[in-house]
Amino acid sequence: MSSVGHLVYSRWLFHHTKPLSVNTSRLFSTTRSSMTIMPAWVIDTYGGNDVFRFTKNASFPVINYPNEVIVKVQAAGLNPLDVNMRGGYGAATMSMKRDPLNIKQSGSEFPLILGRDVSGVIMECGLDVKYFRERDEVWAAIPPWKQGSLAEFVVLSANEVSHKPKSLSHREAAAIPYVATTAWSALVNTGGLSKDNCAKKRILILGGSGGVGTFAIQMLKAWGAHVTVTCSQNAEQFVRGLGADHVVDYTAGPVEEPLSALEKFDLILDNIGGDTERWALNLLKPWCGAKYITLVTPFIQNTDRLGIADGMMRTAATVATKILKHLVKGVHYRWGFFAPSGPALDEIRELVDAGKIRPVVDETFSFCQVPQAFEKMEKGHARGKTVVLVSKGGEEL
Repeated sequence: MSSVGHLVYSRWLFHHTKPLSVNTSRLFSTTRSSMTIMPAWVIDTYGGNDVFRFTKNASFPVINYPNEVIVKVQAAGLNPLDVNMRGGYGAATMSMKRDPLNIKQSGSEFPLILGRDVSGVIMECGLDVKYFRERDEVWAAIPPWKQGSLAEFVVLSANEVSHKPKSLSHREAAAIPYVATTAWSALVNTGGLSKDNCAKKRILILGGSGGVGTFAIQMLKAWGAHVTVTCSQNAEQFVRGLGADHVVDYTAGPVEEPLSALEKFDLILDNIGGDTERWALNLLKPWCGAKYITLVTPFIQNTDRLGIADGMMRTAATVATKILKHLVKGVHYRWGFFAPSGPALDEIRELVDAGKIRPVVDETFSFCQVPQAFEKMEKGHARGKTVVLVSKGGEEL
C-alpha cells in the first residue's frame, strides 16, 4: 500500500493526565521572558523511531498574525501521516508551503513537532480573533505544514479551530478532528454531499474500518445514506456497530465480484488505492452525476521524487487524463485531500453532541512511550485511537 493510503488508518492520541487549572496567572503574553520554552517531542532529522527527542526547551509558539490563537494542549492525536512524515514523506511539499519564496535554508523545519489533532484550552488570542476567548475549550486538525500537537502549546489560525463538543472529554475529542476534516473535505467539498441531499443515496466506502472510514460511516448514516463497506471479516461487527448497512469481506476473495452483484452506487470513497481504480468506477451509476473519490493520490510522491515544478506537472497530467477517461463513461473521477476547517468542525460538533458520531478510542500509552506508540502504530494492528496519557508540562518525565 502506498504511504498516502496509510492516512486512512488508525490514529494514536496523547493526553494530559492532570486537569488544566485555568486562572488569570496562566493567561500570558508571549512577550514574557518566562514563556520562551516548553516541553515537546521533536525530531531533528528524518528517519525511524531513533530520531525522536524529548526536550523541555522547545521554542514556545508565538502569535505572528492577528487571527491566530495559542492553545494549551490537553490531548494530542497522532495520525499515521505523522509516521510517514517522520521518515521524510512530503518534505518537499511541506517546505514549499512553509516557505513559498524559498528564503530559508534547507532543513529549517527542524526541530519538527509531529501530531495532527489537538483538544485543549485557548490561552491567548490575536487582536482580530472575535469568535473565541481565553479559556475556551477547543479542538482542531493541524495542517501538516505547521508545528504539531506533541507539545505543551500550539499556535493555530482561528479559522482552523472550533469549540470542543461539550459531550466529549479532551481525550475523546482528540480522536476526531483530522479524520473528520479529511472525510468532510472528500465527501462534502469534493463529493457535493450534505445533510440535505444525502438521504437514500447509495455510498460505497472501500476500506471502511480505518480512521476516515469509521468517521464517514457515522456521518453518512446521520445524514440518511445507505452505506456499503469493505473490510476484513474481523472488522465486520465493528463497522456494523457504527451503522454500516452492508459489509463485504475483502479477505474472502476478489472483492469486486460481490460488489458487482449489488445495485450501483452514487458515490465511492476509496481509502485503499492500488488497483481499485481498475474496477471500482464500474460500480457507479452512469450518467447520473456519480463520483469516485480517492484519498490515495500520487501528488506527494511526485513532488518528493521529481521536485515541486515537475511533480506538479506530472500530477496535473495524471489527474486530467483520468478525469477525461472516466467522464466519457458517464462518471466523475476526483481526488480528495485533507483541508483544515473550523467551520466543518462546528457542524461535526453538532453531530457529536447529538449522539450521532462517537469517538473510537483503543488503548493507552504514557507520554514517555511516544516512540513505542509510533512503533505499534506502524504494525497496523490497532482499531480506533490509541491514547497516550501525559502529565501536565511533561512533569512525568
